[in-house]
Amino acid sequence: MKRAVFPGSFDPITNGHYDIIERGLKLFDEIILAIGVNADKKYMFSLEQRQQFIEDAFKGEPKIKVKTYEGLTVDFCIKENADFILRGLRNPADFEFEKAIAHTNRKLQKIETVFLLTSSGKSYISSSIVRDVIRNNGDYTLLVPDAVRV
Repeated sequence: MKRAVFPGSFDPITNGHYDIIERGLKLFDEIILAIGVNADKKYMFSLEQRQQFIEDAFKGEPKIKVKTYEGLTVDFCIKENADFILRGLRNPADFEFEKAIAHTNRKLQKIETVFLLTSSGKSYISSSIVRDVIRNNGDYTLLVPDAVRV
């Protein structure tokens, strides 16, 4: 079984994330959407809300599992018997950042990182932009799956 972990804070999940996950389903038998827990980070949405958004967005999709984790992503991959990490790239800055993480992960464990380019119509979307739109009472609904309603 080809199992991938797609890690992130998903604060909240965006249409950009959704695009990568949906396309990743064609490549993998199972994708674990792994919500990282970082006690030092301040989130807009609680862990429970973020998990619910994702579960609702992928309701009825048996190839998607939603889990939370703390610590290194590669350790979580080993625990979950996943040989791949799935990541999305929006721009060259994402590539440089993600490349360094992928090399580090590969050094720590025999985990391959698979990069997918975000579809051009969604490459501008980030969780931080969505949070800013929400904070300023803008229409964020075009940037997130229908499951994300606040």
